[in-house]
Amino acid sequence: MNAPVDLASDRSSTVTVARPSITVEPLTCSIGAELSGIDLAEVSRDDNLFAEVRSLLLEHKVLFFRDQDMTRAEHVALAERFGPLEDHPVVGSDPEHPGLVRIYKDLDTAPERFENAFHCDATWRENPPMGSVLRCVEGPEVGGDTIWVNMALAYERLPERVKEQIAGLRARHSIEATFGARMPIEARLDLKERFPDPEHPVVRTHPETGEKVLFVNAFTTHFTNFHTLENVRCGIDYAPGAGDLLRYLISQASIPEYQVRWRWTPNSVAIWDNRSTQHYAVQDYWPAVRKMERAGIRGDRPF
Repeated sequence: MNAPVDLASDRSSTVTVARPSITVEPLTCSIGAELSGIDLAEVSRDDNLFAEVRSLLLEHKVLFFRDQDMTRAEHVALAERFGPLEDHPVVGSDPEHPGLVRIYKDLDTAPERFENAFHCDATWRENPPMGSVLRCVEGPEVGGDTIWVNMALAYERLPERVKEQIAGLRARHSIEATFGARMPIEARLDLKERFPDPEHPVVRTHPETGEKVLFVNAFTTHFTNFHTLENVRCGIDYAPGAGDLLRYLISQASIPEYQVRWRWTPNSVAIWDNRSTQHYAVQDYWPAVRKMERAGIRGDRPF
């Protein structure tokens, strides 16, 4: 594990910060910054620029950029600076650029409700993604925003009694119960066989910053080690008690003080740290068209 990065816990200033090559404007007191004076295609080729962007990502957790006229090859090259890319077993990828997932919503797809829940990408993997680079190809005139949440702050502000209760708890995450739910049973069971529900800590440690992160989301189905003599006096403490606790923890992502909301325009880009954030794609635009392309970066096993 890399040495923890010393991050300031109070970033309440919204004053624009000038860096040697980049202008950084924090968007909220909790999470997110917009960067200008930077060409992401150049970042994909320049070691020093990339190091600056990576440092800012650890600080702000999600970075935003406007007017980035990148090719798909440059998009992939930028994401690969962070690490190898991964495909998605349900959502299609660009045939010429493996790992560049097409998230196209138009009249042919009709309303889909996979994204409009607070979630951390692909926690149904043993090693969930480290992060993603998402570019808007085409967006609606109104609507279609995305919200990101600082889940390190969500953990930090939990009541101490809750922190004590969830210390050491672990939980299952499922692709079968989410993407697989609308599939025919044979296809759903095949998906479950390829991606068995992994078990992750309810509170993970960020491998680079050392922050504690609340790590349950819309893919989380249940705790795996809650039913102990310490936690359960009688049945009602486990059912519905454990489920109520899980729902309470998942609900922390909906607190506005932990969030930033981004209005997409064509060729705008977001880069986020999937280890310490959740996001919610607001589906308020149908039947308008929204076309996004995402490069997901492989991550490590949460601990």
